[in-house]
Amino acid sequence: MKETTRRQSLLSTLGVMAGTLGSRLLGFVKIALISMFFGAGRKADVLNAVFNIPNNFRKLLAEGALSSAFIPELSRQIVSDPEGKGSRNLSRSILGLQMLILVPVSLVCIIQPQILLRLFVRFPDPADFDLAIRLFRWMWHYILLISVSAVLMAVLNSHNHFLIPALSPLLFSVSVIVSILIWHESLGVFSMVAGVLGGGGFQILWQFPLYRKLGYSLKPRLHFKDEAFQRVMKQWIPVLITSSIFTVNSQVAVLLATGLDEGSTTALSNAIVFWQLPFGIFSASITTVLFPKMSRQAGEGNIQAMGETLLQGVHMLSVLLIPSSLLLMAFGPEMISTALQRGEFTAKNTLLAARVLFAYCPGMFFVGTYNLFQRSYYSRRNYRFPLVTALVTVTLDIALSLLFISFGWGVASLAWANSLAFLAGSGVMVSGYFKEKLGLDYKPLARQTLKVLAAQIPMVLVILAFKRFIPVERFLEGSGWHNLGLLAMEGLGSLAVLFLFYSLMKLDVMTILRRRG
Repeated sequence: MKETTRRQSLLSTLGVMAGTLGSRLLGFVKIALISMFFGAGRKADVLNAVFNIPNNFRKLLAEGALSSAFIPELSRQIVSDPEGKGSRNLSRSILGLQMLILVPVSLVCIIQPQILLRLFVRFPDPADFDLAIRLFRWMWHYILLISVSAVLMAVLNSHNHFLIPALSPLLFSVSVIVSILIWHESLGVFSMVAGVLGGGGFQILWQFPLYRKLGYSLKPRLHFKDEAFQRVMKQWIPVLITSSIFTVNSQVAVLLATGLDEGSTTALSNAIVFWQLPFGIFSASITTVLFPKMSRQAGEGNIQAMGETLLQGVHMLSVLLIPSSLLLMAFGPEMISTALQRGEFTAKNTLLAARVLFAYCPGMFFVGTYNLFQRSYYSRRNYRFPLVTALVTVTLDIALSLLFISFGWGVASLAWANSLAFLAGSGVMVSGYFKEKLGLDYKPLARQTLKVLAAQIPMVLVILAFKRFIPVERFLEGSGWHNLGLLAMEGLGSLAVLFLFYSLMKLDVMTILRRRG
């Protein structure tokens, strides 16, 4: 396969960002409807807690651990065997593995869902737990659909097709939105179940034509003795352990939230949705495009080129995520009230979610850096160091969560702990490259990062001016077109100043794009 240039990688990244932006915007519509119809009390807490279970476990058998082990080997198969027989057999074997694992678990969730559910939530009210059981019995099957979709996505990305996979989450959000609008009165919270399962199926149907055109099949293959599949398994097991650690960490956060004040689980979920808007658009898109590229470079033995790709990604993360986190910290209450504060969602719910969002934001750049460095280690088939780093990060996260909760910080404790833990974890990830002495030149990156930080100062001054003359109390009266206009003026004004200084310092994305690889 022909190596992509820097310009092609960036164009692919921008395409993925565009698709992700649409998905995130529809995600806001989705949570706005959930907030309007189901509020932010116990019913919403149960709904969010149950959906988080399959949503977290997809990181193990979908686009998380399995894809991280699958994509490097699939990329090598594509490079070494242009006819594609090896890559096609490998994809079918991965589908076969998923069916062997997930179908029996899905049957257990239908027959005795409480067996697994008791591990993940601890609602004190029996009525809440009964509702959780009934939701979980059906919601779990989303992981089966999204796991198949993830195989299709990995294959398309490995063939340098990024736009169609990036657009598939749009179908998921549309399915959930339409289901809630049509059936919220007749089905209540179960209207989201129909949307989630339908959305998972639509993502498969959307990607399948191109997947099929490339010569791949959805027929599972149960022959697991070929060398390529065994290499994936050797890589997947340590990645699975690493991802399992983070999945447990995420579930511990939900578990702790379900034991806090009413509305805590929903506040946590809503804050993550807002945090994920820039993070998903920028960090996830950059990682999605650069991971297959780093895998191919590592597979060719070109570690120097892989290191340059890695540092390019870190620079792009700093340009995009640092201002994103500052804007969310500054305008979190205004954004949440404008997007969600209607119907059953009150000003109290807005302020609680904003507190959690504020605490998540300082860790945004470090989470992005952590994920990109983790993929770079996977590209080189180094799985031990990311595993050790994950253990350190998650242990610190849980310990800090329990400590901060004991201080009475409530659900915001979980977000502060997460930010501090990933600050430490990203530092450990970077230190691994220094220890390996791979000859990466960090000095240009350091200079660029200082310029990025300097460019934030004028934007912060403009933000402070806006906050002085437009108090947040005006937004807490509820959502409306007037507040939306004020928020747009604040956001666009702040971004205009940022882009001006980025342009003067040659840091804006379009300037980067014009540099050819």
